[in-house]
Amino acid sequence: MPNKRIVLSSDHAALALRARIAEHVETLGWESVDIGPTTSESTHYPIHGAAAAERVASGDCRFGIILCGTGQGIMMAANKITGIRCGVCSEAFSARMIRQHNDANMLSIGARVVGEDLALDIVTAFLSAAFEGGRHQTRVGMIE
Repeated sequence: MPNKRIVLSSDHAALALRARIAEHVETLGWESVDIGPTTSESTHYPIHGAAAAERVASGDCRFGIILCGTGQGIMMAANKITGIRCGVCSEAFSARMIRQHNDANMLSIGARVVGEDLALDIVTAFLSAAFEGGRHQTRVGMIE
């Protein structure tokens, strides 16, 4: 059986949106693994981005969805972990393309950039797309 686990994490800026995304991925047939944080107390996004990326890199989770205010900082932290290809997306087209062309295994969203409905559309696009391989595999290999 394929790994149907998705790790979710964020900083303090994205608690509510992360909870809504966790519910959404479960309606799409995925198991959400929410690793926090659980309070709105100010926290450091690099810690949460790296922790989620470790879960994906280890194979414990197939994908990761991470959030911070802009999605940028937490994405940068995740991409420091070997084997992670994470892109920040603020619309569904890019989310689909990072899966199809870049074999992204993590998605980053800015909670202060997109609203809830758009965030759920972005997540759906990411999870419904598949890596196309072929010429894209060569390029992914170059990234690695």
